[in-house]
Amino acid sequence: MIWEPHYECMVREDLQAIQLDRIQTVVNSVYEKVPYYKKTFDEHGIRPQDITKLEDVPRLPFTGKEALIDSYPFGLFAVPMKQVVRLHASSGTTGKQKVIGYTKRDIRTWSTLIARIVSMAGVTDEDVVQICFGYGLFTGGFGLHYGIEKVGATIIPASTGNTERQIAMMQDFGTTALVATPSYALYMAEVFEEMGIDPSRLNVRVGLFGGEPCTENMKKEIEQRWQMRATDNYGLSEVGGPGVAGECECGEGMMHINEDHFYPEIINPETGESLGYGEVGELVLTALTKEAFPIIRYRTRDLTMLVDEPCKCGRTTVRMKKVTQRADDMLIIRGVNVYPAQIEGVIMETDGIGPHYQLVVTKKGYLDDLEVQVELSGDKFSGKFRELEDLEKKLRGRLQKALSIGARVKLLEPKSLERTMGKAKRIVDLRPKD
Repeated sequence: MIWEPHYECMVREDLQAIQLDRIQTVVNSVYEKVPYYKKTFDEHGIRPQDITKLEDVPRLPFTGKEALIDSYPFGLFAVPMKQVVRLHASSGTTGKQKVIGYTKRDIRTWSTLIARIVSMAGVTDEDVVQICFGYGLFTGGFGLHYGIEKVGATIIPASTGNTERQIAMMQDFGTTALVATPSYALYMAEVFEEMGIDPSRLNVRVGLFGGEPCTENMKKEIEQRWQMRATDNYGLSEVGGPGVAGECECGEGMMHINEDHFYPEIINPETGESLGYGEVGELVLTALTKEAFPIIRYRTRDLTMLVDEPCKCGRTTVRMKKVTQRADDMLIIRGVNVYPAQIEGVIMETDGIGPHYQLVVTKKGYLDDLEVQVELSGDKFSGKFRELEDLEKKLRGRLQKALSIGARVKLLEPKSLERTMGKAKRIVDLRPKD
């Protein structure tokens, strides 16, 4: 277990002093070494010496994903390529990827941050951890690997694919902890149920899930089907990958942010205005200790809130509420803002419906049309036609109440929707692009 109370339990005033010192250092560094930041700061009339206190940070310009794409591949690097020992890239499927670099020190820091968050979840050197993230340009696999190795646990670098073999490895190797996306964990549960395997016969006691949003309902479904404790962790490639925040054993739907390495802010996603603790908005992160790829006030597009109340675990770092919505995922349907998490909440609370779903948006004439495709659970698939009609009507009514707009419902056979070993594709937007 990696426990660093000097940083994780620090008095807030001392932590803020560290944050200010590191912000001043990184702002000076990018102004001198990264042409993009020098140009952007100059355009906003900001100089590094203007940042004299944490309250000055909102004066710095935001960095958006467009900056990473426009600077492809190495335009935002702050060190010569000979100092870069690792390259990773975002898992985006369209356009140019967002390329991230790491120095040797970056890799060591990353390992420590992951070690912290897996320790928060309860992983120790007694565990056997099966990593079902892809090993490649995606940061998840290697990121979790090195941190778990630092804790001293045994690692099974299973990667993705061949789910039956994954489950066989769990049985044969005595896996006690699972690393995966939540949607893949649910798919694995389907497979071991088909194989006739009782989850109580597996040794998996804890799951470390990331890579995509996981609502409380989905988390409960995983825990019930796996008979394990499910925990969340958070990170994104643009600020270095996983390791930004993790859930301690107290849970409560909150994750501790490694604040000595990441400075968090919450803003109004429409106006950019800074918001306070307890207010929901977009998370903005500044990486405080990255050498190869420092990033200033990165707009994550993830919607959450920060909580500064003390945690029972003893850590004093600010906690963030788990991310279940992204500003980028918001659909505007007939003038109404709709988030997939709203729909997922209704689906998960409706008996007879499985946890897998897809939202198909089209345009009929001048009006948007939303179809919610859901799978029937096994016991309802063989039901009578009238029962299916009643179930469809019930789900339509609940969606209307939750969304304030009408949505069509399409009931599908179990396992009709595509399963994925990575991030689930929830939205298919077929509306013509302007």
